Amino acid sequence: MNKLITILGIIVMLGVVYLLSDNKKAINKRTVFTALGAQLVLALFLIKVPLGSWIIEQSARAVTKLFSFANEGLTFVFGDLFGQGYFFIDVLGVIIFLSALTGILSYLGVVGWIVKIIGGAVGKILGTEKAESFVAVANMFLGQTEAPFLVAKYLPNMTKSELMTVMVSGMGSVSASILVGYSLLGIPMKWLLITTALVPFGSLLVAKILTPETEISKVSDVTLNRKGANTSVFSAMSEGINNGLQMVLGIGASLIAVISIVALLNSILGLVGTSFTEALGYIFLPIGWLMGLNGSEAMIAGQILGTKMSINEFVAYADLAPMMAELSERAVAMLSIAVGSFGAFASIAICVTGLSVFAPTRKNDLSKLALRGMLGGFIVPILSAMFVGLFL
Repeated sequence: MNKLITILGIIVMLGVVYLLSDNKKAINKRTVFTALGAQLVLALFLIKVPLGSWIIEQSARAVTKLFSFANEGLTFVFGDLFGQGYFFIDVLGVIIFLSALTGILSYLGVVGWIVKIIGGAVGKILGTEKAESFVAVANMFLGQTEAPFLVAKYLPNMTKSELMTVMVSGMGSVSASILVGYSLLGIPMKWLLITTALVPFGSLLVAKILTPETEISKVSDVTLNRKGANTSVFSAMSEGINNGLQMVLGIGASLIAVISIVALLNSILGLVGTSFTEALGYIFLPIGWLMGLNGSEAMIAGQILGTKMSINEFVAYADLAPMMAELSERAVAMLSIAVGSFGAFASIAICVTGLSVFAPTRKNDLSKLALRGMLGGFIVPILSAMFVGLFL
């Protein structure tokens, strides 16, 4: 019964995306149904096929092992303070290491090579242009303002549909550098990696419904910019370190402010017998039910997803982690995936500002697309969770 409700949920969520479309008649049915089929096949492969499950399990172990190398640097700097449960040190500190490593791998062309191969395949399967396909794939590894850098010189000439793809894939994914933060909160790495794997097809599926292609693409012969302004691998590492530090400070400041504000709101609303999180739970409860979760789990899903959209995904994961013990394995998997994107109101300004740096002449177009792009980015991982939930 739960899986039948999940199928209904997929239909309803796609219906919501359809209602948000700015040109329903122009929707390319081949692209949409191919992307839909690809998501189902990929979810089936990763969950039910032994080889797919093995790949995910081994990848999770490898990534966890990679995280552990950060312990050396953290122990050297913080000594006995490391490993004592201090959130800023144990969780956020690792992000700096991964950000530096991502910078190095990008400079050396490793990220670009993977993006080019997978992106080329995705583009051929769906019939989408190279630049937008590359960005959708790049968001498996990079953040919403980092991935577009690979095709920055093409952004000013992109069609509105291609720009929507850039925005949806950016706000419909999370950065690989920050996965460690979620994992150290207690979110299973297996489900985080599956979330990442489902980004390209999921983003293109939603984006091509929201803003179908009606223009002739001006972007061709795409070459990826892997070095940026860096002149050496050490320069790239330094940039990665600085980016990681800014990310850590931003997350820390956000958590301090938001958790405090939520506590204040809970105290105020407590005077009328409710709380901010409970109110969010009721508002987003229908999504939890459409995911095929039972009554109490649907309520928790509503609270978590409401927190994610109104605040950010990090706070939502921080709220989810201590609740996982009272949830079924299916609910843990689906919520771990559903929260996995930057699709929140706060991301709109970040996305528009970041992309406008590369394409200042398209700021008005970006601003007009931003709200629907954010909603698309919010829906992408929820659909991914529903696809996975069909096989659990």
